[in-house]
Amino acid sequence: MKHDCINCPYKSQASKTLDENGMAKLTANHVAVNFAKGDTIIKQGNYTTNVAFLRKGFVKIHITGPSGEHITRLAKAPTHLGLPTTFGVNINQYSVTAISDVEVCFIDFNTFLSFLHENTAFSYQIILELCNNELESYRRCVNRTQKQTRGNVADILLEFSGEIYNSDTFTMPLNQTEIGTMCDSTRESISRILSEYEKDGIITIQGKTVTILNKKSLEMISKNG
Repeated sequence: MKHDCINCPYKSQASKTLDENGMAKLTANHVAVNFAKGDTIIKQGNYTTNVAFLRKGFVKIHITGPSGEHITRLAKAPTHLGLPTTFGVNINQYSVTAISDVEVCFIDFNTFLSFLHENTAFSYQIILELCNNELESYRRCVNRTQKQTRGNVADILLEFSGEIYNSDTFTMPLNQTEIGTMCDSTRESISRILSEYEKDGIITIQGKTVTILNKKSLEMISKNG
């Protein structure tokens, strides 16, 4: 499936710099694919031949290492996926899995490369996106290693509320084991901390639905680590 990129409401900041001819070229050299929640979009270890752009939905980015899977971060559309791999070793260094129904545009690599060579504004936006992602990775690494689990869980809940769903009530997109991998903890510890938050009146949990009742307290826990 192809979209008319000129009229697409989900353009990346880079694609917004393209003129009409560039947009026509992008339209002709991409394929849009729908994925259901749980589907693998990018698989670690596979060869990559295109550039993936998350047009709609949420995904988790995760790496399988010697001790199992580790979720490095969540990503929300619109954003590119796997750029370091695409322009680095060409072998996917991590997996990307849908945590909601998503739509991804796969852009021909040579087409994308031509935009980088010919359009400095396009290149600048891609560099900016890569830099922001790297800085975010540094922040997460420091928080994960220096904060206690209680502070890391607060960070994750605030991320779900503020960056992913833009709501204080949301459906938990990850199970407790997955949340544990984001902060180097166990499912049992995550369950205990969530129960403590609920007992303290900070959140309520009904099934997979979480409501933040006292965001200031959660932010204070996050700040103090």
